Amino acid sequence: MSKLAGWSLTARLITKHFGALGDTVAGAIASFDPETATAADRDALADRLRDAAQKLAKARADFARERDDVTRIHATIADDMNAAQALATRMQSCDDAAQRAELERQTNLLLDDVEANKQRLGTEQHEADEAGAFVEQLQQIVEALSQQLAQFDAHAQAARRQLARAKAARDLQQLRLQQQQTLDSLKGMSGSSSALDALTRKAQGIAAQTEGNRIVADVGAQPAQRNAELEALRRTALRPQAEDTLERIKRLGGSS
Repeated sequence: MSKLAGWSLTARLITKHFGALGDTVAGAIASFDPETATAADRDALADRLRDAAQKLAKARADFARERDDVTRIHATIADDMNAAQALATRMQSCDDAAQRAELERQTNLLLDDVEANKQRLGTEQHEADEAGAFVEQLQQIVEALSQQLAQFDAHAQAARRQLARAKAARDLQQLRLQQQQTLDSLKGMSGSSSALDALTRKAQGIAAQTEGNRIVADVGAQPAQRNAELEALRRTALRPQAEDTLERIKRLGGSS
């Protein structure tokens, strides 16, 4: 037996045999397992609809039988009246006293049956009317139960969609919370990791050492650059100035 069938049977048996206590227990089951309880409620509603439909089918058969009885009595009355009228006509034209008496007896026999059937007709008609009214009442019940079952299915489907959306929203919120927790943990790691702090300090130390070496190199290079500049000035100052072409013509063209 499946879980769904087991819960459905349990809920129906509880409700059937324990009444109000069953309602309480059924409510507890609905809170614990709403999907299974929903299926059990639908089963109960479908059972009522099936039972009402079976009663309606029987009531329709009973009504059809009562209606046929009324129709048959009407037909019998009509046939007996036609026969009685025919015998009465023959009786009126009959001259033989014995035959006339026989025709009268036969006519009265038919009329007695007509009178009995007319009295019976009232009872049969009343029973047919009651059977018809019962069919109408059962028909209304079946239609109401059918509508209730359709509405139940529609509401159950809407409830399932709502439940699915709620679960999806819950899962999304849990995912967002987990993502935020992950981000928070990463932020905390970047601010408090001793390994990252040591790596940062080492980089800063290397950068400081490199800057210090550059400064020392610059300071050591200054005297050498100064001496080189002075030596260049001395050589330039002591070296004769080169004469240009005009000065050379002037010097060579002068008196010796």
